[in-house]
Amino acid sequence: MNVPQFVRQNGAATLPEELVVRAWQNLSAIQAELVTEEGEPVSVVYPGRINEDEGPDLLDAVIATRRGLLIGAVEVHVRSSGWWTHHHQHDPRYNQVILHAVFWHDSGMTACLANGNHVPTLALHKYTLENVPLVGDNKERASACRITGASRETMTASLDAAGDERFINKARGFSEELARYDASQVLYTGIMGALGYSRNKIPFQELSRRLPLQTLEAAGGVDSPDSDYLLRVQALLLGTAGLLPSQRGAISRAGEDLWIDDLERAWAAFPPVETMSANDWHMFKVRPDNFPTRRIAAVSRLLRQYRKQGILAAGVNYVGETAPENPSRLERMFTVVADGYWADHYDFAWDSSCAGAMLIGRGRAADIVVNILLPFVYAWGNHVSQKGLAVKALELYRGYPRLESNTVEKHMSQKLGLSKPVNTARRQQGLLHIYQTGCLAGKCDECLLY
Repeated sequence: MNVPQFVRQNGAATLPEELVVRAWQNLSAIQAELVTEEGEPVSVVYPGRINEDEGPDLLDAVIATRRGLLIGAVEVHVRSSGWWTHHHQHDPRYNQVILHAVFWHDSGMTACLANGNHVPTLALHKYTLENVPLVGDNKERASACRITGASRETMTASLDAAGDERFINKARGFSEELARYDASQVLYTGIMGALGYSRNKIPFQELSRRLPLQTLEAAGGVDSPDSDYLLRVQALLLGTAGLLPSQRGAISRAGEDLWIDDLERAWAAFPPVETMSANDWHMFKVRPDNFPTRRIAAVSRLLRQYRKQGILAAGVNYVGETAPENPSRLERMFTVVADGYWADHYDFAWDSSCAGAMLIGRGRAADIVVNILLPFVYAWGNHVSQKGLAVKALELYRGYPRLESNTVEKHMSQKLGLSKPVNTARRQQGLLHIYQTGCLAGKCDECLLY
C-alpha cells in the first residue's frame, strides 16, 4: 500500500511516520525533478540508513544540490510543524540534518538548527504517487541497492578486495603517523581511539595527545610496585580527562570508597596540567560497561601489564608469534578482567553487582586487533624494513573470523540482499569500506561490487 491510498482509507490524522520514512526511502524511484519548499532543486543519491539511536531518523544520507553533494542526516515528520513540537531547534544532535522530509508542510517555516543554520524542507505528498510502492512491510528493502543477481562467488571476491583496500588505507594512515611520531605513541593513540567506540573516539584520542605515552609511563614510576604504578597511571588518566569525582562536582564517600580517596590524593600530587572537561565525554545512550571511566581503568591495566616490555614490543611479538590458523589468539593482548574497585562499579560511586566481569571483553579486543593492531604492525613492519612481519600481519587479517555485527554492517547486508551473515572480518571490513567510499559518496556507478 502506498501513502495516498493509506490516507484515503484511514484518514490523514492516522498517517504513521513510518510510512513517511518509507516514502522518503523510495523517492529515488521518481524521475520527476524534486524541489524543496524553499525553491531549491534536489535529487536523492542515497536516502540514508535508519538510526537506531537517539537523534535524526536517517543517517549518512546523500543529496545532490546546486552546492554539490551534501552528506548528513534526514529528519522525517508527518507534518513540518513536528520539528518545533519536538524541540529539535534546541537539540545539538540535529545539527547534522541536511534535509527536513515531511509529508505535509503545514508550518510554512524553514527548520532551524541549534547552531543557527537552516535546512530546507521537502514536502513528500507532492511526489508520492500511486505507482510508488512502500515495499510491503520490510522498511529496509526501500533502500535496497540496485546491485542484484550477482553470484555469491562474485560478491565474496569483491568484499575481500574491498576489505583489503580498507586495511591498506588504514596502514597508510599509520605510515604517515610513523613518519612524524614515536611508534609506541602511534599505537597507543590508535588503541585509545578504538576504546572510545564512535561516541567517545575523539575524546580518547584527545586524551592520548594531552597525555603522551612517554609522559604517562614516566609518571607511573620506573621501579614502583605494580599497585603504585596502577594508582598513579589511573589517577593521571582520569584527572587529565576531567573525570575524577572532585572535577565533576561529586563528593567522594570518605571511608567507603577508599580507591577514590587514593586516586584524588595521587592526582593532587602531580603538577598542574591542562585538563579536559567531563562535558567532553559522552555518557548518554552509552552502555555502562563502555563508560569512559571503565575504559580508562582498562588502559591503566594494559599499561601496567606491558610496563616492562612496552606496548609496541608486546604488539609486535604477539603478531610475530601467532599462528595463521589461530589469529584469535591476538585478542589475549587486549582483554582485561575487571578487578578491585571496577569489578563492581560502572562509574564513581555507582556500584552495581551487574557490572561486567571484563573491562575489555573479547568482542572489543577483536575490534582493536583488526582495526588497529594488524594494520599498524603492517605499516610498522614496512617502516623498519621487516617485510616478513608486514606479510604476517596481512595474512592474519585475511584469516580473522567475523567480528560482532554493527548497525552499518546489518544495514549493508540488507541492502545487498545477503541471506547469510558475512563470515569473515575481512569481508565485514569490505562492507564498511564500500559503504563509506561508495554509498556515502554517491558513487553507485563506481561501486566495487559491480
